[in-house]
Amino acid sequence: MVKYSKKTLDATFSALADPTRRAIMRRLANKQRTVTELAEPFDISLPAISKHLRVLEKAGLLVQEREGRIRHCRLSARPLQDASRWIDNYRCFWEESLDRLDEYLHELQLKEKKDASKKK
Repeated sequence: MVKYSKKTLDATFSALADPTRRAIMRRLANKQRTVTELAEPFDISLPAISKHLRVLEKAGLLVQEREGRIRHCRLSARPLQDASRWIDNYRCFWEESLDRLDEYLHELQLKEKKDASKKK
């Protein structure tokens, strides 16, 4: 089993919990952008966007690079890979649980059919 840092996963999921930050990440999925470009579609102040960017950066989901006065942002996928692996562990659990439930329901149906045929 893969070991994950609780602190890293917590920061990743906390950063992804906000819809504005998820939208920022979607915009960065295609290419790197400046802070001003990232702020364009949002009806919030530039300082508020900067706060969102700091949260994403702290979680390791975003890298900012300065070029003079312009800050360029790009997506960093490593924390997303770790979160995906963590989720996959639970996906296996649920798939196995649903398979067992399906088998149980199938057995119940067979039993009901046998009981119904005995009554006739």
